[in-house]
Amino acid sequence: MRVVFDVPQLYYLPQYLPVWHELKSRNAEGVFVFYPDPDMGDILKKVAQVEELPVKWVSDNHEALHIFKEESPDWVIFGNSFPCLGQIPGHIRSAMLYHGAGVKACYFDEELMNMTVRFVEGKYRYEKLSRLYPDATIESVGFAKLDPLFLPDKRKKIQFNLEQNGLDTSKPTILYAPTFYPSSIELMADDWPLQFSEYNLIVKPHFFTVSKKKYHNQRRKIERWKNYENTYIAKPEDYSLLPFMAVSDLLISEASSAFFEFAALDKPIVWCDFLKLRMGYKGLFKFRFNKRMDADIDKYRDIGMHAEKYKHLKKAVDSQITHPDQFKTNRERFVKELIGESDGRTAKRIVDYLYSKGYE
Repeated sequence: MRVVFDVPQLYYLPQYLPVWHELKSRNAEGVFVFYPDPDMGDILKKVAQVEELPVKWVSDNHEALHIFKEESPDWVIFGNSFPCLGQIPGHIRSAMLYHGAGVKACYFDEELMNMTVRFVEGKYRYEKLSRLYPDATIESVGFAKLDPLFLPDKRKKIQFNLEQNGLDTSKPTILYAPTFYPSSIELMADDWPLQFSEYNLIVKPHFFTVSKKKYHNQRRKIERWKNYENTYIAKPEDYSLLPFMAVSDLLISEASSAFFEFAALDKPIVWCDFLKLRMGYKGLFKFRFNKRMDADIDKYRDIGMHAEKYKHLKKAVDSQITHPDQFKTNRERFVKELIGESDGRTAKRIVDYLYSKGYE
């Protein structure tokens, strides 16, 4: 079997890698199609080298389409929509392996359903997509990205080493993984590491925060936290959240895929309700913000404790570190719905399906 992975963004890679490793274990061949980023080109090349990926570089979707035709694989795997999908030759099958388990309304866009098959995570997504698109082929498999965290031998290999990165192994570790928009970053205190001095803090910004010019205010805020000895700021090449999740005791974020991924490890989360909104998303224009989010997200608000404002964050974190099982029942129920089976075998189920449909 031959498979091509479409990689327009580096943060798609953690979802693809478990599938790639499973394919290689069965002697399959593959190619990763990377799109150069003028601000992150060296990082992309470094990651591809470290992961030992067979890479071909393209400048846009049309060049990617040319590669697909040239490679003539059995499958092309996408992490998001592809504008030239209709021009891919009919003998090449396509699979949608969406890059996040998130809560944004775009997860349900019709253009994501035009693939040969769409792999989804849990029962909720499967049932909702089946109602919306009864003619689509949908397979509920779990969330491949998390596979390494449920296989003890692989988990040990990917863990972030606290001591080697200047953190204190005797302290609880807090992972702050804000999204790029709408984000809580701008509303965090300049000295919040000092206010949380009894904890290790790992700050993992979204890829867009570190790569897009318009988020310079977020980068300036993060720079202020670098000088605190209890804080590690993830580097751009630290593209995966998994190593940080493995060693952290609690996650702070906003409404994002990271919540449900972290909850799958049966660890507590604190949900930031304080967000920096652009003028075009406030007041009369609040509907724009609501449009970005899946309206059903309110059903999952009880996955953890909320901090309505920054001044409430410390109390919420202290409470959940002391009582990590307070939301355990909710975590288990919501993870089952949104992440599905968390057994380290999602990639196997995906590859089993790819092979079951035959290949040239």
